[in-house]
Amino acid sequence: MAQVLFLGGFGRSGTTLVERLLGELPGMCALGEVVHLWQRDLRDNERCGCGSRFSGCTFWRRVGDLAFNGWTNVDVDRVHALRDTVERTRHIPRLASATTAPPEVLEYASYYARVYAAAAEVSGSPVVIDSSKHSALAHVLRWAGDIDLRVVHVVRDARGVAYSWTKKVARPETDGTQEMTRYSPGRSALLWNAHNAAFGLLARRGVPVRRIRYEEFLADPRAGLVRLADFADIRLHPTDLDFLRPEHADLRVGHSAAGNPMRFTVGRLPLRRDDTWKRALPSAQRRLVGAVCGPMLRAYGYPINVEAR
Repeated sequence: MAQVLFLGGFGRSGTTLVERLLGELPGMCALGEVVHLWQRDLRDNERCGCGSRFSGCTFWRRVGDLAFNGWTNVDVDRVHALRDTVERTRHIPRLASATTAPPEVLEYASYYARVYAAAAEVSGSPVVIDSSKHSALAHVLRWAGDIDLRVVHVVRDARGVAYSWTKKVARPETDGTQEMTRYSPGRSALLWNAHNAAFGLLARRGVPVRRIRYEEFLADPRAGLVRLADFADIRLHPTDLDFLRPEHADLRVGHSAAGNPMRFTVGRLPLRRDDTWKRALPSAQRRLVGAVCGPMLRAYGYPINVEAR
């Protein structure tokens, strides 16, 4: 049975940073956002975190051979059809309330289970990390009997998230020809509420969920990693954290299938909070997001009123 540490939350909440740091720990293998593997990697042949095209990455070639006897045996159209049928945010209430899993849910989850098991064997790691974030996918995966699913729910202040979604960010894997999706602050506030609430619902369905706040994790990443490793049943030696420095981390090459540009970082990665939103996000938009997300901000321990700095 593959043990999967699923990093969930709404996009731009810091999941890639958490994934990269966790991936440096012994016994853990970071896979990136596996939810995008089928299109961006199998179909579009985008670049792996190691820099190679997916088809040329030795790690992923071995995973495909072991999981499916070669990636060419994966019916991507079928995976997409299953995704459209079961893995949508609007389907979460049905997934959460069901007493048995529909066949389509089990079939869709089986594709991920085979990838996870193969990646664990190829890497020799007992824990694989999927930073897909999608709450609906996490609700699907809970039905897979051959996955030991543990969820790390990463939360960031909704106003910081809203500001991040307004920025133009090029996608390096497309050689700069495409940009990452952008949302208006109002739209991102609604999505922030929906996705974070969905992970709370997942915890009430018996799935082990550990919530962390991005800001607190960055304040003391060493302690944060120790707690997450313990959550994954990985015991660390003090030297296992030597890659962490007071203000940066030294990263090795990874094999993230998809994700934000940080997955390509090798060497020094600065570790500092990004509070630019406190001065850059217009006050009207800051108040709008604060009003829409107020109850959940308060529940997560964030202040409702934030002065611009």
